[in-house]
Amino acid sequence: MSQPILSLQEEDSIPKGAANLLPCRIHHNGSIDPIAGYWSPIEGEDGIGTVYFRGRKLRGKKMKLPKDFRGIVAARPVPQVQELPRTDIPSREGEGASQQSEKPEVMKVTAEFDEITLWGHEVLVDVEEDPYVRGLEEWLQVADQIHSYESPGEQAKK
Repeated sequence: MSQPILSLQEEDSIPKGAANLLPCRIHHNGSIDPIAGYWSPIEGEDGIGTVYFRGRKLRGKKMKLPKDFRGIVAARPVPQVQELPRTDIPSREGEGASQQSEKPEVMKVTAEFDEITLWGHEVLVDVEEDPYVRGLEEWLQVADQIHSYESPGEQAKK
């Protein structure tokens, strides 16, 4: 059986987050404080959001994640100092080689969400044409096929 390559570490209470898919690239990969000066969307009565980001008007629509799915924000923990192997002890080759296996990378769940807001420049995102939305929908269909199986009775009918 194959070993997992990723493990998620969850706390007892995970805060609710908001996922936003912006039509731009932001060359920053850290936190900013305070965010209110940069991001304060207003949701209209029709459920359509409007926000101005760096002087550009964005229009957004919320998309719920499919049933039985949840979105998470995961972060790598701060690396700890690793102990280097001792060189003064002779190694015994072949001993314990089968017991050594790579440990899966552990990531910490920092927030969870159940919907994504899709933002477009001046207009709403066309969900039929948006590559991210289509990719998400297509991947979920592929994943469903990969992880499903036929019962022995269904296999015999073929």
